Amino acid sequence: MGLEKRRQMSGMRFQDQVVVVTGASRGIGKSIAEAFAAEGAKVACVATTEAGAKATADAIGNGAIGLACDVSDSAAVDSMIEAVLEQLGTPSVIVNNAGITRDTLMLRMKEEDWDRVMAVNLKGAFLVTKAASKSMMKARYGRIVNITSVIGLHGQAGQANYAASKAGLIGLTLTTAKEYGSRGITCNAIAPGFIESDMTENLPEDFKNDVVSRAPAGRLGTPKDIAAAVLFIASPDAAYITGQTLTVDGGLFL
Repeated sequence: MGLEKRRQMSGMRFQDQVVVVTGASRGIGKSIAEAFAAEGAKVACVATTEAGAKATADAIGNGAIGLACDVSDSAAVDSMIEAVLEQLGTPSVIVNNAGITRDTLMLRMKEEDWDRVMAVNLKGAFLVTKAASKSMMKARYGRIVNITSVIGLHGQAGQANYAASKAGLIGLTLTTAKEYGSRGITCNAIAPGFIESDMTENLPEDFKNDVVSRAPAGRLGTPKDIAAAVLFIASPDAAYITGQTLTVDGGLFL
């Protein structure tokens, strides 16, 4: 379904709201950016490269902008948020989706691989939240959504760094909800299961088949499944929900 058709059919819950999505150049992040734009939002598509960020922004239109930013760099994050304020206005929604993997067993894991995953996945969310929340607090409104993972809830062999970063995001979500709740700002996390994306396409076929066989839904998830959950938790319908982690995994870990 085309973006214009989706706009016509949607309730436009985010008409003219400013939404910042990190990791927006592909996969889950791109789908989230598209979904917000389809409901009238002006989206700041943030990615590591300018080309990736602008490709998504150009594709979704509706006043979207593309911004290159290393979310693990505080100065870069501050500059990115300043650009959002100047070009679009005060953010109503922040989606901390940027994430990487550098998988291997702990005995083989290099310290720099641990540090880099923690810097992007966890520190990045902290820096973006800190920078964006200043204007949100003045507006006394905001929705912060952190994209964690079922791996952060259950662990996974070969992913000590990734699991720790995603578990840390849940702790960050809880604290953010408590610190900012009185200012009209909610903070929740979405924990995707195994989603069809760049991160999962290289998984062995027997592993993916096992996941499908164990999940009551009988399939891998799609980026649109996650985008739908993000839009709900960021919408006015979820105004009284904060500090929660919503698992979207097709029932895999029931």
